[in-house]
Amino acid sequence: MYRLLFSLVLSKFDPETAHHLAFDVIRLLPRLGLAPLERWFTRAKPSLAVHTLGLTFDSPFGIAAGFDKDGRAVEGLGALGFGHIEVGTITAIPQPGNERPRLFRLIPDRAVINRMGFNNRGAADAAPRLAREMAKPIRPVIGANIGKSRIVDVEKATEDYLITTRLLAPVSDYLAVNVSSPNTPGLRGLQELDLLRPLLTAVQGAAGKTPVLVKISPDLSDDEIRGIAGLVVELGIDGIVATNTTVAREGLGLITDPAIVERAGAGGLSGAPLGPRAIEVLRILRTVVPADLCIIASGGAETAQDVADRLAAGATLVQGYTGFLYRGPLWGRSINRGLAKLARGLTTLERVA
Repeated sequence: MYRLLFSLVLSKFDPETAHHLAFDVIRLLPRLGLAPLERWFTRAKPSLAVHTLGLTFDSPFGIAAGFDKDGRAVEGLGALGFGHIEVGTITAIPQPGNERPRLFRLIPDRAVINRMGFNNRGAADAAPRLAREMAKPIRPVIGANIGKSRIVDVEKATEDYLITTRLLAPVSDYLAVNVSSPNTPGLRGLQELDLLRPLLTAVQGAAGKTPVLVKISPDLSDDEIRGIAGLVVELGIDGIVATNTTVAREGLGLITDPAIVERAGAGGLSGAPLGPRAIEVLRILRTVVPADLCIIASGGAETAQDVADRLAAGATLVQGYTGFLYRGPLWGRSINRGLAKLARGLTTLERVA
């Protein structure tokens, strides 16, 4: 049903407009009084629960940062079966992001190019909202993805991140330090070890008991990935989110007209084409970090088998976003049901467990 709706209706809308329409429906679900019923309908099997970061995730599958930029649909997304919601990216200073159009579908390849530019209402706006969500007795795990404000120079990035950390660490289950978006000038330079070390050290100190993870780019070299992994272990950082979007355009083999990609222009590519590199990065990380260090795999996961493959490759948890566009509101339920079925069938997932 959703595929038909997407093909005939939603695909005709501007992608960002379609996102806002869907987002508003999800945000309003709790007000309709349907959330308890939806949780029953979408809840993951207890056998899928994951214990990491000192937290219990009902499902290994959650929503990546970018879908809910300000934490306004946490309850609705939780009702759809996602084990965790990573809100953001949130910056210290509110910002509108880049000019539209800034979101582009590559439908034949089940991919998206975005250059959103961290559009959000700012950490001070998000903090009280996240505090209310954290206080609810039934809720998903809530992560806050934090980034550099666009108008702040790279030399002052640490102070900027600390403002956001102090506001959001007390009202989040974990923080993800985003130094890997391709859409904020200078941001990816913070992945250089001499800049990343003081940044992560400062955020870790300001976060208190809230776990801190770092989100990295798939466009790093293998040696750079190993270097960051070693730094994470050295500093005692709690985990890694791997990966962000890519500036590469490899794997777009189903698009026959190159003009489609050219019209989209600059930005980060997400979706199915990112999958192979995202799994490569995951496997590299696992050769460096301890087995119990949390790695959240993000990039190219759309089906339950995709999620199981990443768990088998060493992921602790898995995130998705682009698949929501192509699979619709029952995506989280489908993943949870599929994972349970795979486990019963003595497949990849059960071998990992």
